[in-house]
Amino acid sequence: MRRRGLLAAVLSLPVLRGAGAAEGQPVVVASKSDTEGALTGSMIALCLEDLGIPVARRLGLGPTLIVRTALLSGEVDIYPEYTGNGAFFTGTESDPLWKDAGKAFEAIRAADAGRGLVWLRRAPADNTWLIAVRGDLARREGLVSMTDFAGAVRRGLITLAASTEFVESPAALPSFEAAYGFTMPFARIISLPGGDTAVTARAAAQGISGVNAGMVYGTDGALDALDLAVMTDPKGAQIVYEVAPVARAAILARYPEIPGKLGPLFAALDAPTLRRLNARITVEGEVAEAVAGRFLRERGFIG
Repeated sequence: MRRRGLLAAVLSLPVLRGAGAAEGQPVVVASKSDTEGALTGSMIALCLEDLGIPVARRLGLGPTLIVRTALLSGEVDIYPEYTGNGAFFTGTESDPLWKDAGKAFEAIRAADAGRGLVWLRRAPADNTWLIAVRGDLARREGLVSMTDFAGAVRRGLITLAASTEFVESPAALPSFEAAYGFTMPFARIISLPGGDTAVTARAAAQGISGVNAGMVYGTDGALDALDLAVMTDPKGAQIVYEVAPVARAAILARYPEIPGKLGPLFAALDAPTLRRLNARITVEGEVAEAVAGRFLRERGFIG
């Protein structure tokens, strides 16, 4: 199963019991079992409670497959999802529109409308696959973008730590190679079975097994703390993954104030902000809901 992808299989899964937030029942707020999911899911729950809406939390519910299925079945009412996953929800991963932030959002919003789902305002932060290089190497060689990275690969300077999926998926490393005209030699790739960027980032930062570059996600919290330089993707080789609340239309009909409450919040979640907040959880060891609550109060999103 892809790190983000659900594939078409989700649409054929059995429908779970439950009608979600029926009259008098709380709104069920869920998230996936990752740091950013716990953070943004907590933000949604706290904002709804600030509106006086009763909430039941199912944060950390599971991977994309589980949470998306629960939303479609009515077991869950709202959760944070990434626009780029629309490529897999619709079986159109090869369509270049998913590499355009605006087109991707409109495409999944239109597709999900027919399923009784509503995508609310998205965050201006792309949490896509990227490659980060050890800071000292990046500064010495002037590595800023994937164009620079490609040149460093050709000069034999890079040893990359990445998941097997990142190496093999046409949407990941092969897409970078095609866009920037390089081939990463297999002998200089340390391929890992899991997709944990904490492992690949730390390997790059610490030079484990000679590694000096690692697969990361755009809003990973540990990047600054580990002194890693994230290579920019000026040619847009990767699918765009911007996080947004996705809700059942029935819940928004019952609580029409929700979009107005969450819209300004998600508009404020740019990449530096999400990296900083994620770092408080992954690096400093704070609890996701505590980080979310402090941010919301400091910015005036909740009282």
